[in-house]
Amino acid sequence: MELSNKTIIVTGASSGIGAAAAALFAAEGANVVLGARRASELETLVARIGQSGGRAVCLPGDVRDKGYAGALVDLALKEFGGLDGAFNNAGIVGELRPVAEMTFEAWNEVISVNLTSAFLAAKAQIPMMKQRGGSIVFTSSFVGFSNGGMPGMGAYAASKAGMVGLMQSLASDHAAEGIRVNAVLPGGTITPAGGEGNPSVLEFIANLHPMKRMAAADEIAQAALFLLSDRSSFMTGSPMLVDGGISVRLA
Repeated sequence: MELSNKTIIVTGASSGIGAAAAALFAAEGANVVLGARRASELETLVARIGQSGGRAVCLPGDVRDKGYAGALVDLALKEFGGLDGAFNNAGIVGELRPVAEMTFEAWNEVISVNLTSAFLAAKAQIPMMKQRGGSIVFTSSFVGFSNGGMPGMGAYAASKAGMVGLMQSLASDHAAEGIRVNAVLPGGTITPAGGEGNPSVLEFIANLHPMKRMAAADEIAQAALFLLSDRSSFMTGSPMLVDGGISVRLA
């Protein structure tokens, strides 16, 4: 089992990629500590993981809150004795409009949820991981990376590009301490935030990819599993594209 006896935090765990990752990590032997804003969805997922023989706890909250990342680390320590990894996956797309037409509030919401939360997560998680090493994975995007600019997505692109820069700096700072920091960069993925249930939207997004389809959430979760596992033991500072080739098409 890839994550046997490791304790992993997963944010954005109430649905989509985060929920798929939580279930997969638990099935691979991890103790999972789940975070998201929607308490009922988290509790349902915890129960489902428990029924499958896995170990999971949850703490509802908002990744924009200064103390939330630390509270998740504290829960990992209390319930499972430490922290070995984190999949910092929570994020939003935000308003789709040109920056010149965007309000400060709309801009700040995207930056806070996507990028500032990554800073808060690292600030809370790294001190705990210094005790025995660990692996941190962020969910970035092809948007804002590798010529992946998309119309109307200035705030989202800035937040996800900034996350890659933060990830690489963290990787450089903490590699000698046995802490690896990487990012997974998905392409279009079938999630509630990605147009799920709207066939015309899904078809349009799918056709942007050379593979002519979108990813299932579990496919992105598998990539995160690789980065959290010992199979990627010589990887740090890597923005790993899992995008069905869309960044190649747009390059």
